[in-house]
Amino acid sequence: MAHPKSKISKQRKRKRRTHKKLAVPNVVNCQNCGSPVLYHRVCGECGFYRGKEAVAQDLV
Repeated sequence: MAHPKSKISKQRKRKRRTHKKLAVPNVVNCQNCGSPVLYHRVCGECGFYRGKEAVAQDLV
């Protein structure tokens, strides 16, 4: 089996793993109704995007 030539230090190992992390999604509040929405997305509650109606909400 393969053997490492020397011990990998904690610092070197952690430097290599700095990019292995989860990204936190950008969540903002809707300008119209105030519900949390992902950035650059149409609000699922009211259908508004940047203060304008993007999706018509038919009330039945």
